[in-house]
Amino acid sequence: MLTLRRGTVVDVENHPPAAEQRVTVEVDGQRRRAIVDVELLGWCAAGDDVVVNTAAVDLGLGSGGFDVVHVNLTRGLGGAGSQGAHVMKLNYTSLQHAVRPVESEELRIPLDRPAAVFGLHGQLPAIAWAFAQGRSDGRVGYIQTAGGALPGGHSRVVRDLRARGLLAGHITAAPSFGGEEEAISTAGAIHHAIAVRGWDAVICGPGPGILGSASALGHGGMSALDSAHAAAALGCPVVLCARMSGSDERRRHRGLSHHSVTVLSLLLARVTVAFPAGDAASIPGDHVVRELPVDLDGYLGSGLPARSMGRDDALFFRAALACGAALADTLPA
Repeated sequence: MLTLRRGTVVDVENHPPAAEQRVTVEVDGQRRRAIVDVELLGWCAAGDDVVVNTAAVDLGLGSGGFDVVHVNLTRGLGGAGSQGAHVMKLNYTSLQHAVRPVESEELRIPLDRPAAVFGLHGQLPAIAWAFAQGRSDGRVGYIQTAGGALPGGHSRVVRDLRARGLLAGHITAAPSFGGEEEAISTAGAIHHAIAVRGWDAVICGPGPGILGSASALGHGGMSALDSAHAAAALGCPVVLCARMSGSDERRRHRGLSHHSVTVLSLLLARVTVAFPAGDAASIPGDHVVRELPVDLDGYLGSGLPARSMGRDDALFFRAALACGAALADTLPA
């Protein structure tokens, strides 16, 4: 069953135009941090009577250090949905809502534009930044997949990259929702981005946070396998972002993470794996390995996120920068 508690909003931290609101809710005499998906629930105000989902905090999950407002009983019961929308996301749950999907009957393949796929949201800003350094005239956008946070408004990184002009757009695909455009499938999102929107390249990967179980297959990084297959099937050259770390305490993530090794082992299509110069690792499968120079100092000076999961980890960002450089280099002249 859902872990739901009733409470009262006692403090509001931010206001429009953010897609996500941060509030403090008093529940059973205790003040707790919570987030509100504004697109789904509307805005909360101090004094509102709300129901919050407390499961992540109750379990002590590091990436879920806040409650989530499930419904606003004071002002959230009069919503009418989006006019003309008819395709459900979060279907058959209490949060199902209708969207207008981008998919159309037209199918143009093969697509000749490259796709980068990653397994951890922290890789996104470095990939986008490096792509812009290599191809300042190129338009690259983000397709949010399963594997991490599903709400499109949860990522401050995406908002920052859009404001800087480093992303051409943001499409939420499959179970993720709330982006600038909605797609039923990752394949549909990739096709729309390139064939309709005219993006020169796409970056596909999960939202913030990651699902994990310390097992080979039970983690959100497996979304990279699905994204790579979808992109390759549509004719996109695929660049896989290697998850690497020089400071993670867990052995399975030191050097080349077991997340990347597993995806490469299972891929049915040949992809390019980019490594920062001097840090190439042995990989399974008949994939293309490229080593590229990266500008870590330039990235660190950009003001974009420079810590991974609370750690200083130069190798993590150097590997993501190599992916962005390879994506730019794969783009047709």
